[in-house]
Amino acid sequence: MSAPPRPTALVVDDEPQMVIIVEFALRTQGFDVLTASDGATALHLLKTRRVDLAILDILMPTMSGLTLCQLIRARSDTPVLLLSALGQQQDVIAGLEHGADDYVIKPFHPREVALRAQALVRRRRDHPGLITVGQLVIDPATQSVTLGGQRIDLPFTEFKLLLHLASRRGVPQSWQDLLRTVWGTPDLLGGRDVVKSTVYRLRSRLAALPGGSNYLCTLRGVGYLMPDVPSP
Repeated sequence: MSAPPRPTALVVDDEPQMVIIVEFALRTQGFDVLTASDGATALHLLKTRRVDLAILDILMPTMSGLTLCQLIRARSDTPVLLLSALGQQQDVIAGLEHGADDYVIKPFHPREVALRAQALVRRRRDHPGLITVGQLVIDPATQSVTLGGQRIDLPFTEFKLLLHLASRRGVPQSWQDLLRTVWGTPDLLGGRDVVKSTVYRLRSRLAALPGGSNYLCTLRGVGYLMPDVPSP
């Protein structure tokens, strides 16, 4: 069996020295790297090149990393990792609510960024097979979700959360468990609120379709659960 192709990361930052540091760390972990100093260039690269991961600085002129993250998420499920000197809890939550999959606060160790990048790409590649719960069908290979035959477009983190709960249906998952398995870290700043807000958005998307309110339960003081919904 041939080895999977080297993953490609896109690093977007208007500080050349920061780009050099992150690029070097990624290459030492087996990534090919594309770079951009602004959002417009980044969007062009995303249209014309295969990209497995985008790493974005938040504080950039003309187009912020948050805006760029939203534009990426609107068009693809490419994992996004945000880098920022903004380290308050509300900053982290805002970044994840804009569609990011991970958030690293400056200053950081370059190897931490590279290892987080590896984890995001690995989780995207290593999903199991088709999962069906009631009328909910999740296809990890194409990262698609349908409910009653109607497609639901999910940001990548919400897709990972749904896939994780569906794979463990009937078993409650604490917010700490979800941080470790879906976000890949037990120490995310504001982690409990991040999980809560992500579950809320995912539940709202499901509930917008007939029968969708049956698929996510909150167990007060315990965590979150996908019940084993019977097929119709």
